[in-house]
Amino acid sequence: MTYAAPVDDMRFVINELADLRTVAALPGCEEVTPDLVDAILEEAGKFGAEVLAPINAIGDSGCRWDNGVVRTPEGFCDAYQQFVDGGWNSVPFDPDYGGQGLPWLVSTAVSEVWHAANMAFGLCPMLSQGASELLHTYGSDALKDLYLPKMISGEWTGTMNLTESQAGSDLAAVRTRSIRDGDNYRIVGQKIFITHGEHDMAENIIHMVLARSPDGPAGVGGLSLFLVPKFIPNPDGSLGDRNDLRCVSIEHKLGINGSPTAVMSFGDDGGAVGYLIGQENAGLAQMFLMMNNARLAVGLEGVGIAERAYQLSRAYALERVQGRMLGGDDPSSVAIAHHPDVQRMLLSMKSQTEAARALAYYVGACIDVSNRHTDESTRRRFNALVGLLTPVVKGWSTEIGIEVANTGIQVHGGMGYIEESGAPQHLRDARIAAIYEGTNGIQANDLVGRKVARENGATVTEFIAMVRELDKELATGNSEDLKVIRAELAGAVSELANATEWLLKAFPADPRRVAAGSMSYMMLLGYIAGGWLMARAALCAERRLTEGDGSSDFYRAKLVTARFYADTCLTKAASLRKAFERAGAALSRLDPERHL
Repeated sequence: MTYAAPVDDMRFVINELADLRTVAALPGCEEVTPDLVDAILEEAGKFGAEVLAPINAIGDSGCRWDNGVVRTPEGFCDAYQQFVDGGWNSVPFDPDYGGQGLPWLVSTAVSEVWHAANMAFGLCPMLSQGASELLHTYGSDALKDLYLPKMISGEWTGTMNLTESQAGSDLAAVRTRSIRDGDNYRIVGQKIFITHGEHDMAENIIHMVLARSPDGPAGVGGLSLFLVPKFIPNPDGSLGDRNDLRCVSIEHKLGINGSPTAVMSFGDDGGAVGYLIGQENAGLAQMFLMMNNARLAVGLEGVGIAERAYQLSRAYALERVQGRMLGGDDPSSVAIAHHPDVQRMLLSMKSQTEAARALAYYVGACIDVSNRHTDESTRRRFNALVGLLTPVVKGWSTEIGIEVANTGIQVHGGMGYIEESGAPQHLRDARIAAIYEGTNGIQANDLVGRKVARENGATVTEFIAMVRELDKELATGNSEDLKVIRAELAGAVSELANATEWLLKAFPADPRRVAAGSMSYMMLLGYIAGGWLMARAALCAERRLTEGDGSSDFYRAKLVTARFYADTCLTKAASLRKAFERAGAALSRLDPERHL
């Protein structure tokens, strides 16, 4: 089965839940009309379905490394050239450097298509866009003028070089060093797990590298950020000499095999030329911009792969005939989509995917407000909300992506265990998203420590209040579905409020105990954020049905999906709160050497 972008749901989320009207009223977004967004979504959907999806299975065969040269799978180079020619890489960026200047809300929706159609392919522009945003924010005018036009167009791609074999996620252990060389630097060291660190789809690759300053302090405070190109450009932007860096190998992986994961060696012959971005010893703080960009994008990967797995499973369930209808007299066999357990699995996949999509798009709109709103206090408030929800989008959405892809195999039954069905690739591809850009455990620790405890719960308390404000509107609904959704959301948000109160009391005295259950808190916040948006969707759907909207099937399906989410996901809130508060009790007595 081929992929089809869920344009109807994407449009609904953009307009009704992420509130395109508010985004379009921001400075620089005045021309972003619903008609323009519809046209963009339609064209992105065509590109995903016609160009990227057909080479997804081909990409699973993997890339080839030959003495430092990496060849991507058949069709990837041609697809990438079409991607660049179509202007897809430039959607959210500054028009002064060739960007289209569209809101992050629109870019978020477009990016979902790439991740769903071909997750391995989508990783290349994902990192390139993060590198472009980083350079635009912190780079000198000279660097921006030389590099940004071709990075924004996609002619040159970008990477993020953080970790090393001895460091993992502990960047304080980074050993790659910089050596001053006149106005520039020489970079010496080795980096691992570099997505698209070497490939044949673009003529130049621009590496964003964390390295130690020559005389900086130990730990993360001594890290600086450098732009290190594969080829050093001439002043006119043409390619000059090859820099002193090379790909020494690529990893053999469980999934995303169409995306080369490189081991990069810098400075084997004296030092790779690097250009300082920003100030010395401020590299990690600057790199967090790219890291947070990537974390949101990885969360969107969870949405995309979940959508792809759901579409495949739905098509199979509607075609696969097996067994008679339960409770009926007709002995004829029916499609398995009529069996209650299969329906349960499909609605679980659909409802969680739609909730995760809504949250990712909502955060995209919040980014636009935090960047563009004319009122400083409003920008600060929305920036804090983005900070709170970024680890949730990354962690919760990728956990959902794995769950949905796993359920997709179950829907297929025995065929789901066969590679030719396509279902196994989705699960293998999905699995990495919970690991890279900071494991989900790291995201959860960041959430409870930095985003909640450090600010004494200010932003999460405001978010809880936002969720509770919806109760008045839900009370105006007439359907049994809305009554159930209202009750479950109210109960779930109370569990979040109680869990947050416990967190704020427990963290100062025993942060390890709070950290032990932090994954449960992150999942709790995610389910409630998704439930809040699904409740808003249900309210909108009921109103449209009352008004006699022509898209009645879509809105009836939205009500069913939102009700199922409330019945099966929001009901997890009480157990997640207990798990959060109690997980540390046993761990406090754990001796890893004796008890594990």
